[in-house]
Amino acid sequence: MIQTTSQLERYLKTINSDSRLAIDTEFKRINTYYPELCLVQIATNHSAECIDVLSINDLEPLFEKLYHNQTEWIVHSARQDIEALYHLSKRIPSSLFDTQIAASLVNYPLQISYQVLTEILQDVQLDKSFTRFDWTTRPLPVNVIEYALDDVRYLLPNFEKLKHELTLSKKIKWLDEETRFLLDQELYEPSIEQICYKTKGFSRLGKKFQGKAIKLVAWRENNAQQNNKPRKWIMSDEKLLDYACGKSKLSTRSKKLFDGFVKESSETLSLSELLTPQKPLTSSEKNKKNELQRLINNIAEAYNLRPEVISTSKSLIRFMRGDLSAPLCNGWRSKIFNKEELNAK
Repeated sequence: MIQTTSQLERYLKTINSDSRLAIDTEFKRINTYYPELCLVQIATNHSAECIDVLSINDLEPLFEKLYHNQTEWIVHSARQDIEALYHLSKRIPSSLFDTQIAASLVNYPLQISYQVLTEILQDVQLDKSFTRFDWTTRPLPVNVIEYALDDVRYLLPNFEKLKHELTLSKKIKWLDEETRFLLDQELYEPSIEQICYKTKGFSRLGKKFQGKAIKLVAWRENNAQQNNKPRKWIMSDEKLLDYACGKSKLSTRSKKLFDGFVKESSETLSLSELLTPQKPLTSSEKNKKNELQRLINNIAEAYNLRPEVISTSKSLIRFMRGDLSAPLCNGWRSKIFNKEELNAK
């Protein structure tokens, strides 16, 4: 395991000519707002190493390699790994191949785990005994280090097989479309609007209460970030909505702090109409949805996909109601849907 700056420098020289890196991270995020990155594992065709992030102060040489414009990341379910590294680096990878997303495009189960995919593709059963290990523990036991290294050892072999399947089925460009959103920096710096969407029960609030709820969400987020605590430790979603509706009242101290935050905040907070609850389907819409679902099922079978990859039930309703941001209106989904819809007529 790499634990010093000099060890890191020597290691980076050995992978200097490697442009394709299998990457995984181990982090802790139980009692913090931001993920606490503990390990970065990297595999190439000739080596696999663990980098002890907690022991090395200057990670800039590592970041220079990871975020070089010629470096391609091979990751399984990449979002949390990108986020954990983004918190320290404030950078996004230039190129990405996500093996979980790739697998979904060639009819493996949706959100398939790395362990299950590796067992299918490599006939290797991986140890799962350290799934909930505290990665801030030092020194790390040898068997724990080996467990961490296994998370990258089979990424490149899995990549090779999945890329071959995608190439044969002419879906490589589909994967590029699917992973593009993971390379958007805004994903890792969510807006207050995005956080409101994720706040349980928010969309059921009456419009007269939404204004105060937005301000409470912004205040909670500010506190969570400043104190580096999970937002629900600051205030649960349920309590936040109760405060917004007037069912409960903030303490005198909290009310003073909240009012001060609102007064000082120059940000204009507003939500789009997409936050309003989805209206129940009419009988004609139900018939139309069933008709479209049958078509999607046929398309999925023809293209060796699971129907949910083409469109979820919620996305299908958005499409029917003219939402141009619905998946069926864009990219490869739009092309195959329009093609097969014409053929079905």
